[in-house]
Amino acid sequence: MATENLIWLLPLPPLLAFFIIVLFTNKSKKTSHIVGVGAAALSWAGAMTVFFRALADDHFVAFTSKIEWIPLGEEWLEIGVRIDPLSAAVLFFVGITVFMIFLYSVGYHNYGQPKGDHDTFGLPPHGATTKDEHGHSHTVPSVEPMYSRFFAFIGLFAAGMYTLVISDNLLTLFVGWEIMGLCSYLLIGFWFAKKSARDAGIKAFMTTRIGDVFMLLGLAFLYTTTGSLSYEVIFSEETLHALASVNVGFLGLSAAGAIGLLLFIGAVGKSAQWPLHVWLPDAMEGPTPVSAMIHAATMVSAGVYMTIRIFPLFSAGWDGHGLTTAMSVIAFIGAFTAIFAATIAIAQNDVKGVLAYSTISQLGFMMAAIGIGAYVAAAFHLVTHAFFKALLFLGSGSVIHGMEHGVLHTGDHSVDPQDMRNMGGLRKKMPITFWTFLIGGFALSGFPIVTAGFWSKDEIFADAFAHGHMAVFITLAVAAFLTAFYTMRQISMTFLGKPRTPEAEHAHETNWTMTTPLVVLSIFAVGYGWVGIPEHFPVLGGLLPNWFHDFVGHTLEHPPAAVEFSWIPLITSLAVALGGLGLGWLVYRNFKAGAVDPMKKVLGPVHTLLANKYYFDEAYDFLFVKPAIWISEVFTNKMDQGVIDGILHSFGKVALAVGTFLRTKIDAPIINEFVGDGSAEVVQIFGRWLRKAQTGRIQQYMLSALGVLFIIFIALYYLVLA
Repeated sequence: MATENLIWLLPLPPLLAFFIIVLFTNKSKKTSHIVGVGAAALSWAGAMTVFFRALADDHFVAFTSKIEWIPLGEEWLEIGVRIDPLSAAVLFFVGITVFMIFLYSVGYHNYGQPKGDHDTFGLPPHGATTKDEHGHSHTVPSVEPMYSRFFAFIGLFAAGMYTLVISDNLLTLFVGWEIMGLCSYLLIGFWFAKKSARDAGIKAFMTTRIGDVFMLLGLAFLYTTTGSLSYEVIFSEETLHALASVNVGFLGLSAAGAIGLLLFIGAVGKSAQWPLHVWLPDAMEGPTPVSAMIHAATMVSAGVYMTIRIFPLFSAGWDGHGLTTAMSVIAFIGAFTAIFAATIAIAQNDVKGVLAYSTISQLGFMMAAIGIGAYVAAAFHLVTHAFFKALLFLGSGSVIHGMEHGVLHTGDHSVDPQDMRNMGGLRKKMPITFWTFLIGGFALSGFPIVTAGFWSKDEIFADAFAHGHMAVFITLAVAAFLTAFYTMRQISMTFLGKPRTPEAEHAHETNWTMTTPLVVLSIFAVGYGWVGIPEHFPVLGGLLPNWFHDFVGHTLEHPPAAVEFSWIPLITSLAVALGGLGLGWLVYRNFKAGAVDPMKKVLGPVHTLLANKYYFDEAYDFLFVKPAIWISEVFTNKMDQGVIDGILHSFGKVALAVGTFLRTKIDAPIINEFVGDGSAEVVQIFGRWLRKAQTGRIQQYMLSALGVLFIIFIALYYLVLA
């Protein structure tokens, strides 16, 4: 099959799986997951075929194909597919991570579940006593099975991401973007019987919609200015030069910069950057495979991918030295988000909550890299992050399942299986999960040489230092140190030492459908970094070609040159990674049951501030949510009932008055009496007169006829003969 035709088909299997499961197989769990996993496998096979065909082409620029979609007068709006080096690299990790998450989901939703037609899907087991949002105790009822629904939804989720990656224009990219926005709402709030899950789904949907409104404005601005949303048109030198030469009169932004920032705000929402970061930690309310999909394979990766894709827009007019206004804004948002989220992560106790803030922070690294012009470094970290973060989230799900087994064994359902303070000693209980989680954690921390995260972070540091962006360099270095620290804190509290609860004592390893994806992803969390080793790196440089830089860099018409090697960013990278890991191990290696967090002793009130996430949720609730509710109530009670209902009632009174006037002054005297009754009386008068002529005597009728004939004869005589 021609590569271009194959690209069109990539989103089709998971999309068809969605419809097949919803319409036909939803009654059968086994058939549904076979359809879902099979669809993911087909798309993975297609993605790998496209990727390796691109790799095998020595002169590869892009695979493209277009079709006419919507008629526009005498012309057509065209859409198409495009796989260039950037989208090929993204397609590689999307295909693998999505397939691994689908496979993992089978074990996740079956492992440890009650037998029969009903299960709780992560809610407390049937018969367990729990508390609702009002604090009232109650017994958990049976919950209708949603296994098939889950595979339908993640199938649609995957289809949205594939659509976004293969698009050759921002319009169909936006279609895939919105499909994922819908799926995030459906999957974060998947366990909608829980109020917290319902609220989290709504929060994610509303927060990301804020960014999407600005993104839509950017698309409208871009189309109005250029007449196209096609990459081929909007990224041409002629178009970029024209956009860069127009000043919009705001902060010195050119039209290209203004459009780029409007689109970037969409990415701020989708990729959970400050200040629209608040939805992502709450997304942990969904099943763990959903967390992995959002954090690694689809949602937040889409925001970074789109920002990298539109790099030519906000860098239009950039001379390679001073940053454009748009680039400066993006660099600031990214660097601030990186350190902001990292500080919060060190005070979180939920095993997935730590990873959630870690994702926000790592996405900040990528955005900062894009902002300073480190295009390839941002793309490299996007790919490596996808592998080790998918590994970490799936590993956390395995840990939670192991702890839930312990909860079922002890019967103490008050123990939170996601709280790291209830864990400890799982290294021996869950060896596969431990070693793969350790690999993922070290990759996240940037453990030197052997992990992919080291190479991608080091490239960001090197680029920031080489081009003199010292504020970004120092900020990201501090964030990287905190990353290594909270990662070792998480590993120590979860796996090292002795079990701190009976539930941890009775935890055990999960089944093969959960551990196999962990092993596969751990291979990429280590090995993928080797494709981006800088050419002049000591000892290792030149042993393997810097394939990633050479390949992805050619997405741009003028590929960026690799930065010269410097010992300062390398030593910084080594110091923050090893220093953070070492300090984390020293502080938390002997964490005891019931002990106060050592960082709480050190930071005091600051730790409380971090544990409560700088009170951003409370601030947003006070500043936006409650006022919105108050305004809606005011409009309901005052505007709707007082003003709108009053106006409508006034119209009713006026209509009643007019009707009364018409009835008494027009209808009764004129219509009824004159027209209606008057005409009836005239008819009656004529009837009475004519009645006298109707005697019933033939002689009178004949005499009358003769009289009429006589009159006619006389009239004719005088008219004709006279």
